[in-house]
Amino acid sequence: MSSDQNKAGSGNFAINVPDIGEGIAEVEIVEWPVAIGDNIEEDDVICVVMTDKATVEIPSPVDGQVVWQGAEAGDMVAVGAEFIRLLVADANASASDSAKPSLEPSTKEPATKESAPSVKAVEPVKPVASPAPAVAKTVANQTASIPRPEGEKPIAPPAVRKRARNAGIDLRFVHGTGPANRISHHDLDAYIAGHSVPNTEASAGPVANTKVQEIKIIGLRRKISAIMQDTMQRIPHFTYVEEVDVTELEALRAKLNKERQSHQPKLTVLPFVIKALVQAIKVYPEMSSRFDDVENIVHRYSAAHVGIATQTDNGLVVPVVKHAEALDIWQSAAEVKNLSNAAREGTASREQLTGSTITITSLGPMGGIVTTPVINSPEVAIVGINKIAKRPVWQDGAFIPRDIMNLSSSFDHRIIDGWEATQFVQQLKSLLESPATLFMEN
Repeated sequence: MSSDQNKAGSGNFAINVPDIGEGIAEVEIVEWPVAIGDNIEEDDVICVVMTDKATVEIPSPVDGQVVWQGAEAGDMVAVGAEFIRLLVADANASASDSAKPSLEPSTKEPATKESAPSVKAVEPVKPVASPAPAVAKTVANQTASIPRPEGEKPIAPPAVRKRARNAGIDLRFVHGTGPANRISHHDLDAYIAGHSVPNTEASAGPVANTKVQEIKIIGLRRKISAIMQDTMQRIPHFTYVEEVDVTELEALRAKLNKERQSHQPKLTVLPFVIKALVQAIKVYPEMSSRFDDVENIVHRYSAAHVGIATQTDNGLVVPVVKHAEALDIWQSAAEVKNLSNAAREGTASREQLTGSTITITSLGPMGGIVTTPVINSPEVAIVGINKIAKRPVWQDGAFIPRDIMNLSSSFDHRIIDGWEATQFVQQLKSLLESPATLFMEN
């Protein structure tokens, strides 16, 4: 924002998209936590935007009332472009009177991406009181509502979660009307006001359902879609599946968890796979690489920066365990836990979400028998963990139960040949089937 916007005086206050840095020229509007007519305070989040690398919350520099919004969710807006206006008691809108917006409906022509966002007409401003529900009313609403099924997490953007937390509202009791039951500010308003959402689908018997939802692909989901499409179009994938007997590994994991100290995290199979990756990369260093297919240069890393594909309420993200080769099994487990929590809570930093050289993906207990993981471009390899299951294995003249887990791994066939990929996975198999070797120095 320009310094002129902070001069004394009353009227409209224009806010421009701030310079987020790193050469970012435009951002995508992901969410408007505020609406026209809302009263807001300084530092309240007025807009959530997404760059190529991260989601950023833009706070308000002043107290005021929203009178105009210049774009919709999903629109791209240039850095420096005006995108929201507030009615304030002590600020100027811009450097000149001619730039000050009016409270009348705007007739400004939609701007190009290079200049400013398209303009929505301003509705007449009505005073709106900031929501401040009484505690007794909140408790009454919660006890009168039916919570979600056990284990089902409410989906809501950060601004809604923060507002609910400040009001002492448990979002499990709030009905969401958005896609996938996503909770919006309007849903929260309805809950606070004690309004219930009518069930319009109830009937005496089965009826034909002709409802069709139109869901705009924006934000993280749009980015995931674009990346996956680009990756599958550019990279010839080679997928190799091998089963691994993890009976001894599971016994070791159970023993370590039983004897762990109070400050140590519970071990899953993931830290062991990371440890195996570190060891295998020493033998097959080409697996820890990033391929610049524009310049035709492979950047091969001595370090193992392991991406952990993590499902969140908003989509798939990949936080990164940096320098996994320098971590012991407990440190690795703690780092995975911290990064996964940050990713799911939406607090992971740009640094935590970039720079991986090889990725692990897992669906946990629902991991299926075989998957075909998509490479996290520009990496050249991804290792998929499938679920562990008891299976009969012929051994010493009889069938005995063993813990079996498949590894489903994909490789960039432009850089990694099939034989190399096979040898790499066999190295992982050998290490995981004899877990003591994971802790031996090469």
